[in-house]
Amino acid sequence: MTALPFGRVQTAMVTPFAVDGSLNLAEARRLAAHLVDEQGNDSLVVNGTTGESPTTTDAEKLALLEAVLAEVGDRAKIVAGVGTFDTHHTIALARQAEQAGVHGLLVVTPYYSRPPQDALADHFLTVADATSLPIMIYDIPHRAGIPVETATMIQIAQHPNIVAVKDAKAQPVASAQVIAATGLAYYSGDDAMTLPLLAVGGVGVVGTSTHFTGRRTREMIEAFVAGDVARATALNAALLPVYLGVFATQGCMLVKAGLAARGFAPGSVRKPLLDATAQQATTFTAILAASGL
Repeated sequence: MTALPFGRVQTAMVTPFAVDGSLNLAEARRLAAHLVDEQGNDSLVVNGTTGESPTTTDAEKLALLEAVLAEVGDRAKIVAGVGTFDTHHTIALARQAEQAGVHGLLVVTPYYSRPPQDALADHFLTVADATSLPIMIYDIPHRAGIPVETATMIQIAQHPNIVAVKDAKAQPVASAQVIAATGLAYYSGDDAMTLPLLAVGGVGVVGTSTHFTGRRTREMIEAFVAGDVARATALNAALLPVYLGVFATQGCMLVKAGLAARGFAPGSVRKPLLDATAQQATTFTAILAASGL
């Protein structure tokens, strides 16, 4: 059985901002506690795409990690998003996160650069050589512009620090090939693909909707793992409107709208994103309500 380096359920946490646009670290701590204690997350990804990492400074990234670690680091694993389109900068962020005490790193395919596969492998391996932490590779071709091809993933899996994949490629056959050839733990990076990925050997999810669906997503995963496919399928069907609805526009926009409707203070998104419109927010909160969330 594939190991579970980051548990079953992880959430890519939004970054709360204050009215003046600065980090709201108190709200970040409150949200982290909610995600772990109420939504049942095993791990939190901090400074990921949903956390608007392209818009936060290195100092802000460190402050956010320290706040979340202080709040829940004793009962959940904290995974730091450190991927950039600059290998040197990625290594600097990885070392900063490791010094802060995080439990793992998320390294995304370099955006914009579109490196060929040999250069992509070199990027991941160079980062892995620079840290002692376990690494989760983030394969998301529709953002990065290129996939981590099957042969490349199998190659880099030989590095002892590369232990998991956040898979947002939506190609379960390719994922199955890597799972069959390596010991990598595959986590769905697309909420709606969680159950299909489990069927080919995936182990869990790094979710966006899991700000709201965490416990029920865990129920779905645990039902499947226990062999109750009918229950897992029923839970998936019930949650599918939320899994899809959170991506009606950029996920962090709707997560923040949904959290605000539940009494949290996530603040606005930073430009170039804009806050969800009133109609978008109303539609998404209605989907949550209809799903019993």
